Amino acid sequence: MTVADALLLALGAVAVGSGALVVTSSHIVRAGLYLVVSLGAMAGLYLVLGAELVAWVQVLVYVGAVVVLLLFAVMLTRAPIGPSADLDRPAWPALIVGGGVGLGLAALLADAFRWTLAELPPAGTTERMGSEIFGAWVLPFEVLSILLLSALVGAIVLSRPDIGARKEEEA
Repeated sequence: MTVADALLLALGAVAVGSGALVVTSSHIVRAGLYLVVSLGAMAGLYLVLGAELVAWVQVLVYVGAVVVLLLFAVMLTRAPIGPSADLDRPAWPALIVGGGVGLGLAALLADAFRWTLAELPPAGTTERMGSEIFGAWVLPFEVLSILLLSALVGAIVLSRPDIGARKEEEA
């Protein structure tokens, strides 16, 4: 077993463990922080596999933006910070369904590929990926940024009840 194999196993265990804590936690802020750990472990997996660009995009986009947006949405909507009783449900049905789906997908993949080796395409470069994203895909990239900004502004407006009250008093 090489060092890369040991790192892959350790980071995979951290990612799966913190992912399970995200799903089973009844404390929404802690679930968000477990999500940060899980996504960070995924970025570490990408680094070990030699995909540095994908790892840093994972850190910037998912850990940096999506999780921060999630935590801001929790804070701005005044969701309960402590453990929530409505999130405390029996775990056995979810474990049975999740385990069944996981085993079914594993059997499907094992049957589909029959443990054969596939030829890998040539490795891409960061320059080629950047020219694709900011060349052919620049419009969807900007539309997505405007959508996320409008969602954040909408959350701020919804969290402030005094905005609608002023308009009713003036009328």
